[in-house]
Amino acid sequence: MVRIIEDLAGDWRRLDERIEGLSSEIEAVARRDSSCERLMSVPGIGPIISSAMVAAIGAGSPKARDFAAWLGLVPKQISTGDSTILGKISKRGNRYLRVLFVQAAWVVLIKPKSWERHGLKSWIEAAKRRLHRNVLAIALANKLARIALERSCAWTLL
Repeated sequence: MVRIIEDLAGDWRRLDERIEGLSSEIEAVARRDSSCERLMSVPGIGPIISSAMVAAIGAGSPKARDFAAWLGLVPKQISTGDSTILGKISKRGNRYLRVLFVQAAWVVLIKPKSWERHGLKSWIEAAKRRLHRNVLAIALANKLARIALERSCAWTLL
């Protein structure tokens, strides 16, 4: 039994080393790409999210609202007559990027000292008063996705 556990622990260490090597390789690629560099200036977005976003949208420049909808970060809308009911988030589109943006939102939410620096303090505090923390994280993920797309496309048009 001890030998089996030692073999499993060795496998685990090799996987950790491989993950670390791949992460550093992704970071090096992201640092060389100018659009990834611009994306990494958005709060909560690092090399993995920026490289995944550049790989997903390529050279295209969709509207920020369409991008957030494509990620599935907008609520389902049910409309009848003149009443509109907003439901759960649609969860359509790119699941991997959606999960990354939600994780980025949680990272931003747990670091309140960075809110002022990124200009999000008033928005987050106002949203915190009226939204549940999970809904707030999704709303912030939507906002971060829109900011990221605007930042990545605004400079490519210049």
